[in-house]
Amino acid sequence: MSKLKIINVVGARPNFMKIAPIVDEMRKYAGLEQFLLHTGQHYDHKMSDLFFNHLGLPKPDCYLGVGSGGHGLQTGKVMIEFEEVVKKEKPDFVLVVGDVNSTIACSLVAVKMGVKVVHVEAGLRSFDRTMPEEINRILTDQISDYLFLTEKSAFKNLEKEGIDSAKAHFVGNVMIDSLLKHREKAATLPILEELEIEPRNFALVTLHRPANVDDPVVCTNLIKTLCTISEKLPVIFPVHPRTRKQMSVFGLDEVVAKYPNLRLIEPMGYLDFLKCTDNAKFVLTDSGGIQEETTVLGVPCITARDNTERPITAEIGTNVIVGRDTDRLLAEANKILAGEGKKGEVPELWDGKAAERIVKILWEREGE
Repeated sequence: MSKLKIINVVGARPNFMKIAPIVDEMRKYAGLEQFLLHTGQHYDHKMSDLFFNHLGLPKPDCYLGVGSGGHGLQTGKVMIEFEEVVKKEKPDFVLVVGDVNSTIACSLVAVKMGVKVVHVEAGLRSFDRTMPEEINRILTDQISDYLFLTEKSAFKNLEKEGIDSAKAHFVGNVMIDSLLKHREKAATLPILEELEIEPRNFALVTLHRPANVDDPVVCTNLIKTLCTISEKLPVIFPVHPRTRKQMSVFGLDEVVAKYPNLRLIEPMGYLDFLKCTDNAKFVLTDSGGIQEETTVLGVPCITARDNTERPITAEIGTNVIVGRDTDRLLAEANKILAGEGKKGEVPELWDGKAAERIVKILWEREGE
C-alpha cells in the first residue's frame, strides 16, 4: 500500500475549526502521514492555543510565526518560510482551507514546486473583489487539484471560471463537523452564568471587517445601533482588537459607556462562543463562518455586509443580509424580538461527515 504525506495548513482562527475534523479523520488511515503547519498569521498566541486545545488539535509540527502585517508582507513572508518547509518535508499534497492569506500563499508555493493542492471550502464567491478574501478564493481555486465544496452553488461559480468540474466534489461543511462534535461539550460550560445572561435573552455581536470598522461613519452608526438594541436586551460584544482600536480612534468609548447593557468583552474561546451562539436570541455579524453556524443552530442571524459568499445561509438558512443600512438592521432586530425572525433549515450534507468524505476521496484516488 502506498503512503501519502499531506501538509495541513492553518493560519487564522476560522481555519482551526475547519482543519480539526480533517486531522481527526486522517488519523484513522495508517498509510496517511499528516503534518500540521500553523503559519502564525493569527498572531494572538493565547487565543490560538485556546482554540487548539478546545478542538483537540495536536501541537503543530511546524509554526512559522509570520505575525500581522499588510497583505503583501504577510503573504510574502508565508511563501518564503513555507517554501523551505516543502523542500524539507516533500509532501504529496498541501491541504488548505478557507480564504485567508495563508491559504493562497501556501497554495502558490505548492503548485510552483509541483505539489498537488487540496482546497477545502472551494467555489464560494461574494462577487465583491474589494474583499481580499475573494481574491484569495478565486486564485486558490484556479491552481488546486482537488476542490471540496460546502454548497452546490459553488459548482456554477467554478464552471464560470473555466475550472474542470472533475476536480470538484460536494462534500458538506467541515466547520459544521466541528460544531456538531463540540456542541454538547460547549453546552456544559458556565459562560452564560459568568456573563449573567439568560438563554434566548441576549444578542451576540461580532464585527471586524475593514468596511465596517475602518470607516468612521459606518462604524459609528453600527455602534449607535447596538446601543439602541441594548435598551431592549443585553448585547454581548466580544471585541476584535482591530475593532476596539478603531472605536477608540472614533471617540466611541464615551458613547458606549452610557449603555451598560452593551457589554464589550474580550474575544472568547471556541467553546464559549459556541455556547453563546447556541443560546442567543439573535447574532449580528460580518463574519462568514458564523452565518453557517447560526443556520445549523437555528438561531436568527443578521449580516452587516452587502453580500455573502455563503448564499445558502440566506436562501434556506436563518441569515438575513442587511448591508450597512442601520435602519434595516434595527427593523430586522425588532422583528426577531417580536418573534417574527427568519426560520431556516439545515443545508444538504451539513451533517458532521464532511471530513470523512474528503479524506475518503483523497485516499481512494491517491493512496491505495
